[in-house]
Amino acid sequence: MNKMIPLFLVLLLTLSSCFEANRNCADFRTGTFEFETYINGELQKSTFIRNDSIEIEFFQGKTDTSSVRWINPCEYIIKNTNPKNMAEQKPIHMKILTTSKNSYTFEYGQVGETQKARGEVKKVSE
Repeated sequence: MNKMIPLFLVLLLTLSSCFEANRNCADFRTGTFEFETYINGELQKSTFIRNDSIEIEFFQGKTDTSSVRWINPCEYIIKNTNPKNMAEQKPIHMKILTTSKNSYTFEYGQVGETQKARGEVKKVSE
């Protein structure tokens, strides 16, 4: 029985490494992206352009600019540069969870809040 424990641990570690999330976050630091979400039951699409420190979003005919501050290779904080209300003044923490060839899954929420949401972004150009 004691000989089975090390074998079991090696097998468990080998199998768990196969399911590690793929995160090539550097591929998504800059570029043009699209994000789709449902708002009031209707599918809405937002397009945004991000360079290293600025993100410009185009949504429903309006343009918003946010500063981008990278915390580490897969996490950053965005803050609206021209907030129109109290909600827009609060910075948002973004965390890239997994990446694929041209998209990433992320988690986001207001800085300091425990409630988080998830989404997926597609990269449409460099």
